[in-house]
Amino acid sequence: MRRAVCPGSFDPLHNGHVEVIARAASLFDEVIVAVSTNYAKKYRFSTEERLELAAKTLESLPGVSVVPMGEGLLAEFCREHGAGAIVKGLRSVQDYQYELPMAVMNRQLTGVETVFLAAESSFTHLSSSLIKEVAALGGDISGYVPAAVLERLTEGRQRA
Repeated sequence: MRRAVCPGSFDPLHNGHVEVIARAASLFDEVIVAVSTNYAKKYRFSTEERLELAAKTLESLPGVSVVPMGEGLLAEFCREHGAGAIVKGLRSVQDYQYELPMAVMNRQLTGVETVFLAAESSFTHLSSSLIKEVAALGGDISGYVPAAVLERLTEGRQRA
């Protein structure tokens, strides 16, 4: 069985993430979406909320599961889960320059390979940070995020 991990903080999950995960699901028998926590970041959604939103959004994709990554190295997470590949979406050359050293290190640590998927051109401008900023300022993000995420991001604005 070919198993891959798609890691990320997914705060929030957006359509660019979903597109890469769906493509990974067509390439691998199983895809584990590993929701990570970087304690240096300030999150809009808790780990539990991010897991819930990802699971709800991705439930129709066969072979895709959503789990917390927990603490520790991604390479070790892959080894523990029997994954031979990490799938990362690339939006730009800057993403590649950031991801390449990590890919080499992960391969050297555990032998896990990294597969880079070029983002669909309609999503290359998306980032979770940009989505949060536009949503906070009242912008229309409906074309950029799954329905469950849109509902959560606009809840606070509607109550105000």
